[in-house]
Amino acid sequence: MNPAHLDLFRAVLRHGGMTRAAAALGIGQPHVSRAIAQLEAELGFPLFVRGQGSAMPTQEGEAFAREVERSYAGLDHLREAARAIRELGTGPLRVACQPSLASRLLPRAIRRWSAECPGVRIAVHVPAPETIWSWVASGQCDLGLVRPRAGYAGAMAEPFLTLDAVCALPRRHPLASRRRIGIADLAGETLVAGAPGQFQQAVEAAFAQDGLAPRFALMAQYTAARCGLVAEGLGLAIVDPLPARELTGLPIVLRPFTPRIPIETVLIRPLGRPPGRLAERLIAHLHAERDALAI
Repeated sequence: MNPAHLDLFRAVLRHGGMTRAAAALGIGQPHVSRAIAQLEAELGFPLFVRGQGSAMPTQEGEAFAREVERSYAGLDHLREAARAIRELGTGPLRVACQPSLASRLLPRAIRRWSAECPGVRIAVHVPAPETIWSWVASGQCDLGLVRPRAGYAGAMAEPFLTLDAVCALPRRHPLASRRRIGIADLAGETLVAGAPGQFQQAVEAAFAQDGLAPRFALMAQYTAARCGLVAEGLGLAIVDPLPARELTGLPIVLRPFTPRIPIETVLIRPLGRPPGRLAERLIAHLHAERDALAI
């Protein structure tokens, strides 16, 4: 499939007609029409309903447009990856970290590290977990702190931190007076779900094991967002205690949760490449900050 034809297809959609698209691109309208016709012939179905200078997408055209946009989102990801590769060269030590450790534990370890290595720069990134694994596996990052994942042969992982999930409740909720929240206590309560993934699956499995059907009315990817929704009285949430304890300004309480749902973090680095002196010192300070946690 000719990528230039796809570009013109997107341009026609964006500008609402072949004539308008041609004018915006500074090319002839017949060129655009021929390209769309060739694309339709290749696909085997019409993309537009033509008429009076406009071009409305057919149902098939709308469906195809959604798939095209997904493909271009992948290309945008590649462009972003290329930009990140350029920017990752800003310091001799490059670290990628998940959000839960990026606001306190990692900065404290870097403060210790900087005292030992004054004047040495470090680049810190907080991308999606899959990106952290990908960057470390490809050698674009020296260290990563991230949730466990499978399928990244280029990275080696070691256990770093395991914490038990807690229940976040509004301060004035009837259950807030309890010292511990059990799964049965949440029967019938409105809950805020986490993003689809290993942790949310573990939460749902805990309900299923007790024969309960959780009422997930809302979903938020990160702990801070879930706790914010809890603070507004929109539900209760099972969350990571580390970032939740930093939200001291919210009118919420955190209670131990039963059954135990462990939240794991691993420290990863490129496979087959021993850490340099700078990375070794940062790892040591990361361990020291982890051991000092009062959770």
